[in-house]
Order: sequence, then C-alpha cells, then structure tokens
Amino acid sequence: MRAHELRSAWDRFFERRGHTVVPSAGLIPHHPSAPMFTNSGMMPFVSYFLGEEAVPYDPPRASSIQKCVRAGGKHNDLDAIGRSTRHLSFFEMAGNFSFGDYFKAEMIPWAWEFVTSSVGEGGLGVDGDRIWATVHTTDDEAEAIWADVVGLPRQRIQRMGTDNFWEMGETGPCGPSSELFFDFGPEFGADGGPAQGSEWRYIEFWNLVFTQYFRGADGQLTDLPNTNVDTGLGFERTLALTEGSSSLYDADGMRQLVSGAEQVTGRSLGDSDLGDIALRLLADHTRSTAFLISDGVIPSNEDRGYVLRRIMRRAVRFAYLLDVSDAVLVPMIERCAEMMGDAYPDLRTNSELILGVAEREEGQFRTTLANGSTLLDQALDGLDDDATLPGAVAFKLHDTYGFPLEVTEEMAQLRGHEVDLAGFDAEMEQQRARAKAASKGGGVEVGEAADEFRRLITENGPTEFVGREVSTTEATVLGIVGGSVVLDRTPFYAESGGQVGDTGTLSWSGGSARVLDTTFALPGLTRHVLGNDAAPDVGGLSAGDTVTASIDVERRNAIRRNHTATHLLHWALRQVLGDHVKQQGSLVDETRLRFDFSHFQALSADEIVRIEDLVNREVLTGEPVSHEEMSRSDADERGAIAFFGEKYGDDVRVLEAGPSVELCGGTHVSALGQIGTVKVTSEASIGSNIRRIEASTGLNTIELLRRDEATLGALAAELGTSSDELLATMRRRNDDNKALRAEVGQLRTEAARSKAMSLAETATDGVIVARVEAASRDEVRDQALALRDRPGIRAVVLGAVPGGKGVTLVVATSVDGDLHAGELMAPAAKAISGGGGKGADLAVAGGKNADGLDEALEMLRTALGIS
Repeated sequence: MRAHELRSAWDRFFERRGHTVVPSAGLIPHHPSAPMFTNSGMMPFVSYFLGEEAVPYDPPRASSIQKCVRAGGKHNDLDAIGRSTRHLSFFEMAGNFSFGDYFKAEMIPWAWEFVTSSVGEGGLGVDGDRIWATVHTTDDEAEAIWADVVGLPRQRIQRMGTDNFWEMGETGPCGPSSELFFDFGPEFGADGGPAQGSEWRYIEFWNLVFTQYFRGADGQLTDLPNTNVDTGLGFERTLALTEGSSSLYDADGMRQLVSGAEQVTGRSLGDSDLGDIALRLLADHTRSTAFLISDGVIPSNEDRGYVLRRIMRRAVRFAYLLDVSDAVLVPMIERCAEMMGDAYPDLRTNSELILGVAEREEGQFRTTLANGSTLLDQALDGLDDDATLPGAVAFKLHDTYGFPLEVTEEMAQLRGHEVDLAGFDAEMEQQRARAKAASKGGGVEVGEAADEFRRLITENGPTEFVGREVSTTEATVLGIVGGSVVLDRTPFYAESGGQVGDTGTLSWSGGSARVLDTTFALPGLTRHVLGNDAAPDVGGLSAGDTVTASIDVERRNAIRRNHTATHLLHWALRQVLGDHVKQQGSLVDETRLRFDFSHFQALSADEIVRIEDLVNREVLTGEPVSHEEMSRSDADERGAIAFFGEKYGDDVRVLEAGPSVELCGGTHVSALGQIGTVKVTSEASIGSNIRRIEASTGLNTIELLRRDEATLGALAAELGTSSDELLATMRRRNDDNKALRAEVGQLRTEAARSKAMSLAETATDGVIVARVEAASRDEVRDQALALRDRPGIRAVVLGAVPGGKGVTLVVATSVDGDLHAGELMAPAAKAISGGGGKGADLAVAGGKNADGLDEALEMLRTALGIS
C-alpha cells in the first residue's frame, strides 16, 4: 500500500463513522505537561481528555494522522536509528479519539474491520489469520469483544500486565489498552505470540487505549464519569507490513528516501554494516530535519534547537564516515519535500528556509568534523601505551563533533586503546540532567492546586474574557486557590502569546486587593494572582461573592501599542530581509516589545532604518485595525500568518493591521495612529541563526528621545560646545589625540634609543642580556629593537616588571642571523609562568611570576653562550 492510499483510507473510514478529520498539529506541543516534541497522536488532544477545555467536535470524536518526533527526553529513539530497522526519529501516527462518546464495544470491531477488510472496501486487506491481540490482565470486557463479537480465536488473544495499561503520569486518567500484532511467520523467530514469542516475529502496529479510571494520589483507581478512546496506529509500520516486511525502511516513502541516500553517497544497501546504518540514518534524519525546520525549530545549542542540530550533525557525520565529500542534506531534503509535499504543503512553502538552514549548518559542521578528527588524534597521541581514552574526551567528540561512541571506540582500539565508558556514561548522565531541567515548563500546577483548578473548570467551564469590550466588570468568585482568585468573567488578559498578563484591582464590599499578574491556571481558566504569599489576606472573600474587577487601563494601552507594533515589525522584517523570517518568540509589556526571529546575520544600520521607515509610514496612515474572530479556514483564505509556538483552534482571531494579517488572540489598538512613533532600540544575536530586535512605541519612544537628548546635551557641555557642534568638536579632539599619541610614540622611541646607548656598551660577543626598568611592555620592546639595530649586535634579551605588575620578556635577534628568537624564548618563558612569543627575529612573552625573571635571564645567557 502506498502512503497516500493509507491516508485516504484512514480518513474516509473514520469520517464515515462521524469523526471530524483533524489536520496534523505542529511538532511543538502546547500543553504545560507536554514533552519537548509532539511524540504521539493524542498529544494535541490532551486538554480535551483532561477536561480542561470543551471538546469542539460534534459528535465528540475525531481522527488525525499526526507527525511526531521522538528524539529527546523520556521517549528518545535517536541512538537506535539506523542500527535498528524498527526505529525512527520522525514518524506519523494515525489515531482516532472518543471524548466521552463511544468505547470498547464500537472501537474493537472497527479496528478489526479496518485492518482486515479489503482495500476495495476501504480497509487494509491484511490477513486476519496473522493478527494477534493483547489485552490487560483485568480486561475481561475487551477479551470478550475480541472473541465473541469479532471472532478472533482466543488462542490469539493474550493477557499482559503493565505493557497493556496506559497512564499519563503518577496520578490522573488511565486505563487498559489492547494492542494488535502482525505475525511475520516462523522465519522471523520463535512462536508463542506477543507474550512469549520473538519480538522480531510479532510486531505491534495499533494500540487501542481505553481511558476509564482516575488514579488518585493514594494510588487507588476510581471510575471516570466519562470514558475515552485514544488509539495510535503506526503509519510506517502499517505500510511496511502491507509489504510483508518488518523493516520500516521498506515502507513506502522510507524506501524512496533510502534510495535517495544511495544516490548521494554512491553506496548501496548490503555493501557494509556501516554503510547500511548510514543509509537508513540519512533517510530518517532527513525527514526530522525538514519537518522540524518547517515547524520553526532552528539549530542551536539549547533545547529543541540542540536536538535538531544533533540530528543534522549525525546525518552529516555518517556521510563523512563513508568518505562522501559533497553536501548530502540539501538533495535529501529536496527528495523528502517531493515525496511528502502533497500531504504536508508547508514543506514546499518553507523550502527556501529549510534548504538555507540545512546548507549553512552542514557547511559549518564539515569544518568542525575535520577539527574533531584532529582532536581525537591528538588525544590518542598523548596517551601512554595501553592507557584508556578519557570518557570526557569521548563525550566531547560525541556531543560536540557528532562522533558516535562506537566509532570513537573503534578508532581508539585501532591504536591500542580502550575508552573509559564509565566516564562517558557519567558525562552523558549530566547532560541528560541538564536537558531534563531545561525542558521543564514553568508555572505548571501540581497536586491539590491542580485538582482544584480542574474541578473549577469542570463545574463552571472556561473563564469568559470581556476585556476587549470593557476595562471594568462585575464578576462572581468561583474559587480561591492559594494566592489566586478565579472569576466567572474577567476583563484581565491572561499572559499568552508573548503578551504579559494584566494588572489592576479586585474590590468587594469587605475590601480590595491588588492584582499583580494574570495567567492561565489551565487552558481557558484564568487566575488573578493577588500576591507572592501562599494565602494573602483577602478580607473574608469567598466563592460566590461578587467583586468588581478593574484593569490598569494606562498599562493595558501601552501593552496594546507594543503588541500591534510587533505585528507591523514582523511584516517589515519579512519585507526587508525575506520570507524566511519567522517568529521564534516574543515579549510584549508596557515598556517595550521584543521579537525573536530566524535570520542568519546581523542587521545593517541601513536595514534597520528601512524597517523603521516601513513601520512608521503605516502608523502615520492612521488606518483602522481589524481584530475579528473567524474559522481557521477563513483565516487561511485571508492569508493570515500563524506565529510560531502558538496553539490555534478551529476558531481563531485574525488581526489586520495595515499590511500585516496574522493570527493573534492578544489585545490591540483600534487604529494604527494610536501606536505612536516606533523606534528600534537594539538588535543582536541570541543563538545560532536567531536574532532579537527590541523597540519602543508611544510615550516610551518620547521618553527615549528625551533621554538621548539629555545625554547629548551633557556631552556637549562637558566638551564646551553645543549639541549642533558636538560631532565636529569630537572629530577635532580625536585628531588632536592622534597627533599627541604619535608625538608620545616618537618621544618613547627616542627615549628607548637613549637608554639603548648605555646598554650597548654591555654587549658580549654581540649579545646583550639585561634587566631594565620600564613603564610599559611596549617600552621594553622598543628598547630591544633599538639595540638590535645597532652594528655588531646579533641578539638582545631584555626583562622587566613594567609598572610593578606582570613580567615582560623580549628576545630580539638579527634578521639575517642564525638565531631563532621564538626557540630561545620557549624554555625561558616557563620560568616566568608565561607564554607567547614565537617569532623568528622577535619574541615577546608575558608572565605572572616576577620572582622567576632573573632565572629566565640566566637561562637565556646560557643558551646564548655568555654566562
């Protein structure tokens, strides 16, 4: 079966059964509990399963084919890629989901029907006699449906333990699962079914999860009020088994990518074990690279960007091991986009960005690879016979240069050395701890607070946001959790999309409290943070009370100006720099806007001016700003751009601010003229291929101009001139300073020559070695050169402690002589704990050990034969 045929069959099958077919979400998940990457089909639906958000589908059932990456954190298959034919870092997961709707009685027969019915009838056409099912040891219901309704022989239904019980975490929704396995036959291993047989013979391809329990903090299971279904069918595994193969690299798509890898490397499968690993790895890593960059991830040394960089470098490294000197990523990515562009059009839309990033990253890393090989050779050269290569060196080669550990081991063994694997493992464990700490999201509620927030949203629904229309409203207190108050409606905007949360006040008959921040406790549930204490005094306020909620209007207005200006700035950046510019993060508060974007070099002063001019010309038009709610399909028709890293549902808000049309749920001005003058205040790099620009608007720009004006006035007064004449005055002062420095230099040279006259009389056999007094390192150097240029002098050695700090040692030899200054200096520099100075006729070294100067001079006297 071809990939497009499986996509079509899946979508049609579940659409006919009342499911909303949902497009794949991005690879960057949004739920607070989510891992680094979307790694399963159910990830985009977590908030629906947890009851944190209302299910938007009628009936409440959906299906999707979700792109996934497992290359970081708990679910990390990266090290197995290429060696195993059953692991991928990028894969697709087909899934169907029921949110309190149908359950086992419907799902199990549907699964059997889809797998075994003929292709003409909309199924996969798999031989039912080769299908096995597993159920949890406690799930009598599932076993009965498989046996009595489906008709699967009971000898092909096996009970299993923890492998067939799904849990989101230590607490929360959970339940039994039923897995489908394909039997590839006795040539693939021992009999005995999935429970006892060979794992290479019985391959799982579909997991049906039945969420029916809630595990409390005490470990006890209670029935959920609504049961759910979450299934995951391995897309590549299913394609492979329709080919009669257990290798994912025989699946449609993967097979063509392996063929592409053969073309770019000139190698064929079966030539060698290393070659086979490299070809499979190139096929897999190409897809991960293309999709991650397309979804906005840029190679860097942190978080997701670090994982992407490691994936790209591993691909290049294995091509390097095959002696492939030409670039491999670009042609492989082009092949991937050609194959998968129909299913994922973004691969083609973003091709310029994807290929540009890949080309630059590979080019830079190929230079690094050469350096890594040099590092390993140097480390091995420095080892005694039979010594072990330190684990830290092996880890640096693995982590920084992309050398697989087994390659380092092999190269070391060829030189007669083993690798300190324990040391390597210790370094790797430290890295994992750092990555785990970096991937933990902030602000995630746990324990009793999380349970209370979930209760509030379950009983009352999401908080109604009225802050687009009013700044003050009456509201009812739903609950008080720690230092936060939850209301049924609020004018306070909760921090999201880069925009900070509102501040203001809550007042009631018994008192009032300052709202210091507004955030989401759960998606859709707003909490008003009253203070930093765990339980601030709220004057007897309790659930059911009425309060008046009022935002700080002046602060909100400043935030709105900055937020709308951010969208104009994004548009202008794309106009000036190109469409490859994509948002990588933002911060909008009352004082400034900050925008992170993908770009590969610093902006020039001219580019910044052009960006400012484009933005301010739009502001001066005073055009109205439109901020409308519409369906996602209507937004796409308008050409709205989605900001990277944001989650959007079926209904979205579209901001039209002049030429900028983007999806955004924040708050904005009603007309462009309200923004005021926009001024870029800084632009800098914050990581590989990522830039950060900051700007001000409105009164903040006026304050910035006043500050700069005051600074210029103070400088002018200090120089005794006017602001208008400041530049000309500074230029005259600089010219005067240059002339004075030149005069000082001339005087210093003459002084050095004068001192040299007296030292010249101490020469022995054309050699002068002396300790001198000097105010600077340059003065010692000048004296040495002045002496060397005198007739009959073949070498000069001078030492000093300039200004009483540090040591300067100078060796100057005749340009036409046979003495080498750098070679003379090398042993003597060690006596002053210094280094440097390798020139043939002039060597200057600096050191810290003043007490060693006399020893150094004596060593040089001996070396020059005058002691």
